Amino acid sequence: MAQKPGHTTGAQTGLKKALTPAQMAMIALGSAIGTGLFAGSKLAIMLAGPSVILSYVVGGIIALLVMGALAEMTVRLPVAGSFGVYAERYLGRFAGYLTKYMYWSALIFAVGTEVSAIGEYMQFWFSDIPGLLWVLLFSAVLLAVNFSSVKVFGTTEYWFSAIKVFAVVAFIIIAAWLVFHDPADQFSFANYTAESGFFSNGLSGTWSAVIVAIFSYMGIEAISIAAAEAHNPQQAVRKAFRVSFLRLLLFYVLTMALILAIAPDSELVSGASPFVTVMSQVGIPFADSVLNFVLIIAALSAMNAQLYAATRMLHSLADAGHAPRLAHRTNSKGAPLHAVWMSAGGIAVAAIVSALAPEGGFGLMLSLATFGALATWFMILVTHVSFRRKVRREDAPLEFKLPGYPAASLLGAVLLGALLVTTYFVPQFKYTLVFGIPFVAVMSLLYALVFARRKQAAGS
Repeated sequence: MAQKPGHTTGAQTGLKKALTPAQMAMIALGSAIGTGLFAGSKLAIMLAGPSVILSYVVGGIIALLVMGALAEMTVRLPVAGSFGVYAERYLGRFAGYLTKYMYWSALIFAVGTEVSAIGEYMQFWFSDIPGLLWVLLFSAVLLAVNFSSVKVFGTTEYWFSAIKVFAVVAFIIIAAWLVFHDPADQFSFANYTAESGFFSNGLSGTWSAVIVAIFSYMGIEAISIAAAEAHNPQQAVRKAFRVSFLRLLLFYVLTMALILAIAPDSELVSGASPFVTVMSQVGIPFADSVLNFVLIIAALSAMNAQLYAATRMLHSLADAGHAPRLAHRTNSKGAPLHAVWMSAGGIAVAAIVSALAPEGGFGLMLSLATFGALATWFMILVTHVSFRRKVRREDAPLEFKLPGYPAASLLGAVLLGALLVTTYFVPQFKYTLVFGIPFVAVMSLLYALVFARRKQAAGS
């Protein structure tokens, strides 16, 4: 029997269980290894200089805390709405509603970030063709994938992610060879202090770059969203948690350490992607073109995974009665078609920005997406505290536990709250709170005027 919207039980109907553990791990990597690493790293280096390495370490620690808390809750209750449903269950309906919409907003703008970056990457080969054309073309391809079954999505994402994981590993090997086998010592760790020192912009710059790091790691939470469509979700989540976090931390921290050893930070921020800047010094024919192709694949992969997560979150909102019922409907293949096109708002914004301000599209979309990313991770950790309290009262055993509770969850929440405040003082993120605060106010008012009264009228 079909489940009526408005009753979130965690067993949403219509979605198919077709994702394997390997695909689950690749979905997490697909979301998190995108423009945040390849293009966002330039902004991070600009903010922090060589100390950006520490920024990614701090961001990785926060990501570990969020992933651990989320894995703990997901192993116990794998549902399509994931942490939105958990917030609703353990913090109240309004908290769940707001968490889902904040995350949905982050995802649709993140999709816009990725497709904006693709438009810029294509300029490397086709400088005479407007970026808007590429935005529309690649958006159409990814929408078609998400209109298909989850099996098609999982297969596409697996191979997208496999290509870029292979490329990052190859890059690390080449970069390491340059650093450790350079007889002229042109490429060495001395570049960390060659210009303005390791902390070239002070500790405040290092801390500000953590914002970029968090955005870069954003997507790891897609594991829990995909759990509802996975075979044996408990096992898949545990495996994906272990594999994806270690890979992410390795890729980001090690990659940043090698990049900054190969070129001074001033050289890295003056070029395009730091990766392209490094590869241009390798001397391998067409290395920069090959890497540019990888950048496009990485952005497509992240965009694909983010659009998937956005549609599932909107599907969950409709399931709870907090979004149009159309978003809850799925086709015979288990794809929520209406939720897909309703979640394509970021693509529309990116297209408009590409037409009006082609040079600043990526930065604007990044600034807008950051609020939802930070706020959602904050809510996940707050939810985890409430979840643990309820589990303790019920004296129910947990198959997976986040070590260090409650200090770990509280520390992560405090750090994320501090980062949200920090965005106000960082010019590159000037639109984060300008968008975020009014967005929360409007959605809160909408809940009070529409959804809360609807619940009362229904006698629930």
